[in-house]
This record gives sequence, C-alpha cells and structure tokens, in this order.
Amino acid sequence: MNEEELKARTRQFALRVMRLADSLPNTASGRTISYQLVRCGTSVGANYRAACNARSKPEFIAKLGIVLEEADESAFWLELLMEGKILKQFQIEPLYKEANELTAIFIASINSAKKRNKNHLEYK
Repeated sequence: MNEEELKARTRQFALRVMRLADSLPNTASGRTISYQLVRCGTSVGANYRAACNARSKPEFIAKLGIVLEEADESAFWLELLMEGKILKQFQIEPLYKEANELTAIFIASINSAKKRNKNHLEYK
C-alpha cells in the first residue's frame, strides 16, 4: 500500500468513525465515547498526513508512533462499545477490524523505518 492509498484509507476510517459516533445514544457513556472515538479516530489520518511531511526519519518515526497510539485507542473505544452492548456488535465489528488492521500496518511501518534508522528499538 502506497502513501496515497494509506492517506485515503485513514480518511475513510475517520469518516466511518464519525458516522458511528453520530449513531451513539445521547447518554453519558454514549456522549463520552462518541467524543473520545471521534477525537482519536480522526487523528489517525491527520497524524499520518503529518508523518508523511516529516523533515527527518526520527521525526517520521515519532509521528507514526502517534498514529499508532490513536489507531489503538480507537480500537479500545470500539471494544468498550461492543462489550457494553451500546450498539449491536455487527455495527461495530467492521470498524473494529479496520482499527486493528491500521494498528498492525503502523506497527510494521514503524519497525521498517526503525530498521533503516538503527537509532531506535522495534515495537513488539
């Protein structure tokens, strides 16, 4: 997957997160999770774009680390939605799968970048 394809994929992830968040109930937990999920889910794409404009390999790696954190946090909030039965599992599972796939992609990207830049340790 090239840079432009990953930019498009993370943008689509953000849009899907926004639609899901808008479908959450207007309860204390629904509002809280909606806010948190929109914040981190949209941050994946925004921070990936920032990483693509990094001025150095260490900056690129650091920015990808933020992308990884945000993708993983998105998966966390989606897990809470499923476990809390706030929405039906079939409504959440495809987005949860995408959050986990993006997390894996960014782990691999960070590890590849670190192998080319020996100053950093690998994620496990």
